[in-house]
Amino acid sequence: MGADGGTIPKRCELVKTKKRDEKIDKNVVLALKWKICQLTQEKLRKPVAIDKLGRLYNKEALFDAMLSKSLAKSEETKHIKKMKDIKEANLTDNNTYVDKMDKGGSSIDHNETQFMCPVTSLPMNGFYKFFINWKCGCVFSEKAVKEVQSDACHVCGGEYHVDDLIVINPDDATLAGYKQKINESSEKSSRKRKDVKEVLISANMLKKAKQN
Repeated sequence: MGADGGTIPKRCELVKTKKRDEKIDKNVVLALKWKICQLTQEKLRKPVAIDKLGRLYNKEALFDAMLSKSLAKSEETKHIKKMKDIKEANLTDNNTYVDKMDKGGSSIDHNETQFMCPVTSLPMNGFYKFFINWKCGCVFSEKAVKEVQSDACHVCGGEYHVDDLIVINPDDATLAGYKQKINESSEKSSRKRKDVKEVLISANMLKKAKQN
């Protein structure tokens, strides 16, 4: 018996409770990644932009940060240097979604989400893999890709290739691959600029030599 007359919980029960709480916390964190802007931590509102790492942002906030040149100061956003580094997402609204935070509700179901797959109606809540087609910005689920095999975009019917798909809020391994791809592209661009500069310098030197 405990000091208050209650039953003293066993150690195994405490461990189970702790693990259950940790799982709930992880689920909440996972769900929030699909509901908030990764830059401002504010609620996602259209227009929503996605970067090449698959992260979600409020486009207006991202644009303001570009103008203020604050993106370069953070490791999380320094890869975003121009508008071509992001894509406005063509998101499908979930018409049954009710934002209880906006409505002042006290009970929030983190599985509920404001966006869904237009093909399968799966909620975009982190429990299902979603892609953005970088060519057009359309967003749809992995299940849609598997169930509806097509050479055209599953939403707009435009150009589509599997290499154009970026996983939204990817796992660590996929994220690492995206970061490596961005770094390699950046290094390639730097080498190209350096080569162009050297060619221009050589051309100017040759021109001066001829004039003399």
